Amino acid sequence: MPSFIVTPIIYSQVQIVVLCAKNHQLQVRVRGGGHDFEGLSYVSDQPFVLIDLINLRNITVDAGNGTAWVQSGANLGELNYRIAEKSSEFAFPGGVWPTVGIGGFLGGGGYGSLTRKYGLGADSVIDYRFLNYESNVFDRVSVVGSEDIFWAVRGGTASSFGIVLEWQIKLVPVPKNVTVFAVTRTLAQNATWIFHQWQYVAPNIHRDLYIKAKITSIKTADGKEKTIQVSFESLFLGPVDRLLNIMEKSFPELDLVRKDCTEMSWVKSTLWFANAGFPNGESLELLLNRNAFQKFYFKAKSDFVQEPIPAEALDGIWKLFFELEAGEAQIEITPFGGKMDEFPESALPFPHRAGNLYMMLEGVQWDNKTSPEKQGKLLKWLERLHMYLTPFVSKNPRASYVNYNDLDLGVGSKTYDEASVWGNMYFKNNFKRLVQVKTEHDPHNFFRHDQSIPVFPEMSSL
Repeated sequence: MPSFIVTPIIYSQVQIVVLCAKNHQLQVRVRGGGHDFEGLSYVSDQPFVLIDLINLRNITVDAGNGTAWVQSGANLGELNYRIAEKSSEFAFPGGVWPTVGIGGFLGGGGYGSLTRKYGLGADSVIDYRFLNYESNVFDRVSVVGSEDIFWAVRGGTASSFGIVLEWQIKLVPVPKNVTVFAVTRTLAQNATWIFHQWQYVAPNIHRDLYIKAKITSIKTADGKEKTIQVSFESLFLGPVDRLLNIMEKSFPELDLVRKDCTEMSWVKSTLWFANAGFPNGESLELLLNRNAFQKFYFKAKSDFVQEPIPAEALDGIWKLFFELEAGEAQIEITPFGGKMDEFPESALPFPHRAGNLYMMLEGVQWDNKTSPEKQGKLLKWLERLHMYLTPFVSKNPRASYVNYNDLDLGVGSKTYDEASVWGNMYFKNNFKRLVQVKTEHDPHNFFRHDQSIPVFPEMSSL
């Protein structure tokens, strides 16, 4: 646990904490929204000070220029709310969980319901205010070499290089009203075939349309048995009539009908996605409540899929799900394609662009009443699911998403080759450049955690 927790209210206080930590041989960890799959921002095996940015969450929206400055302690819900205060025709390509902190979201290459239309959130970052290991604060153009760091922090784990105090982002246009739907299909409703077809449709459909999928097991209506349920949750940047026309032509298997769809403002859709099915009249003030949404214990892994999983292989997934109680496990699936196909792998540290149909999050969850034995069973089950998926996901390397950090991939970095085992999974060929930027700009490896970008002096001249 942290030796100290500091909640600065101005940037100079962050500078002072960093200097004091260096003088006292303490590591520094930074917490924004607190969404950290392995708890690396607030747990360590070394003495450390936690800088909690909760008081640094000012948001200044310039609707006239279509930009905003956002401090790293703000979360996505707050950002969406403040944008809507100024304009109903702008948005930001953020994630679907409002309490995620903007710093971690941008620093790890966060994605969301606008990714197929506009790319990652980090693609919209145009400037920053950054604190380095010497406790100096600068922006994108004020220091020689800052452009390398600017590239690295937008998806390369910003906390590996320093502390991004504030981000300038470019807002993106959205219609005044969008359309959402959430429909579910069970095995008895042909879920296997519908999901199999979804794999071909979702990454290639009109880029105004985002259809995510979620696989879980549920109790049957009589409560005596289990079945597989696939949920399809969607955002369409347009009216319901146009959506139905596209779906009828491109994805008739889902059999979407008008009563499944709801038109609403863009900002209300962000609240709807936080818990699909929120009433249309739910107060937008919920976006400002950092404690409004459920918290639970979980472990997750991630994969990228480049060829549709065969229908017969889906039956093996269903079989594994039937081993657990209903609701204990899920696979959440995010389609790519669209704008994502236009970026080369090296555009940002996040390399998983063209050629990837979708990304999967495989996870198990439990509560504080779950026994250690049951937790162990869930973790072993997750390993078996991950192993089963091996033939159907990306290879050489088997890629993972850094914001879904997974310490099972490896920790530490005595040599570059060792670090590359997990580094290449997250960043592919971009890992080498990240190591070079880190070695040049944080040579003493001050900002570090179990899977931070490592320092190797021999890499600086390559």
